[in-house]
Amino acid sequence: MNSTKSPTIFLETKRSQPQPLPQPQPQPVKLIGPFKQIVTLANLPLRGKLSDEQLEIIENGGILINSDHKIEAVASFEKLKSENPELINSPTHQLTNSIVLPAFIDSHTHICFAGNRANDFAMRNAGKTYLEIAESGGGIWSSVQHTRNASEEDLLKTILERINFLISLGITTIEVKSGYGLDLENELKMLRVIRKAQSLTKATLVPTCLSAHLKPRDFDGTSQDYLQYILEHILPKVKEENLAKRVDIFIEKSAFQPDESKEFLLKAKDLGFEITVHADQFTPGSSRIAVEVGAKSADHLEATIDEDIEYLAKSETVAVALPGASLGLGEKFTPARKILDKNGILAIASDWNPGSAPMGNLITQASILATFEKLSTAEVLAGITFRSAFALGLEDRGKLEKGMKADFVTFNTDNFQNVLYQQGSLKAESVYIDGEKI
Repeated sequence: MNSTKSPTIFLETKRSQPQPLPQPQPQPVKLIGPFKQIVTLANLPLRGKLSDEQLEIIENGGILINSDHKIEAVASFEKLKSENPELINSPTHQLTNSIVLPAFIDSHTHICFAGNRANDFAMRNAGKTYLEIAESGGGIWSSVQHTRNASEEDLLKTILERINFLISLGITTIEVKSGYGLDLENELKMLRVIRKAQSLTKATLVPTCLSAHLKPRDFDGTSQDYLQYILEHILPKVKEENLAKRVDIFIEKSAFQPDESKEFLLKAKDLGFEITVHADQFTPGSSRIAVEVGAKSADHLEATIDEDIEYLAKSETVAVALPGASLGLGEKFTPARKILDKNGILAIASDWNPGSAPMGNLITQASILATFEKLSTAEVLAGITFRSAFALGLEDRGKLEKGMKADFVTFNTDNFQNVLYQQGSLKAESVYIDGEKI
């Protein structure tokens, strides 16, 4: 008998793709509070005017921190405690007489420098002109000479002292510019010091290359030649060593002219750098250039005219007010009220530098600006937190809400309004970076 075998049938099966393993969700690890008031700054718009009635204030609140050092939740302390009973024995539950705000952000400083220009200040107040001060050995060139002569160790020591002072005010993110080197060797020296300082502080430092601060006296060539020198020699090295991702320029009669500045900025942008501009400090017009080149921010703006305010306010370029420079030079303030009323994005920074803005106290400066420009408390707080963060390209901080970096500052007071009311004399009680008390 013949038997027949059934044919073997091969079925093509679709190979299943390996599925990614589920990522573990960060777990709550710390509950901090209760606070008398938590001013979250959540749900506030990036641009335009703000009223204090828009502020979210959580009474007797707590902040829940997760294992990624982010904010997990902000709510009633009792609610968070009942939902996370395993965290109730934390030693951080002793803050009933404190208020808490998002940590502050200083988006414009020059704190890497050597030397002292107290004589400049005295001469200016005695009626001497900028030219007279410069001819007597003062001005920016004085800071350049001192900074060039300083060792990296000396610069590192002083910048860390200034960083620690800013942290003590509740400032945990700090932009830091070069610009007192003005040649390849010394600009790199400054930026390397800033990088070294970052490794020695828990604060976030945002380095900016300001080689285009002014044409150095010892440069043999025109201002255009110097800008080309920066493009060909300094910026490639900055990029190679990853020392900064931002480039700044001072557009002013005494520094660089509008046309050459615009060309420089576009070329720097082509090299992959983010752009910011010292604009309209003494003469108008350069804020328009900042907008035209897509700058992240235009800083100073004391001389900005009404039509340029409107032009700036319609853009994504942040207007950064620097009231410390107005105070130091006796100049008018940035037209902050007009910028906000036109729906612009307004940040406030210290401009801490050895010449025009030696104070360094952002809270004092912002409080004074509020008085002269009639800014609401909400507008000032936004200007030194999430709106300043946006000026630096950082959108993970400046508000107390889920997913944000757990940087915040406490004050021993029962009313958050006292922080600005006391114009910097109410000292920060505690400063937290990534949920850890500094």
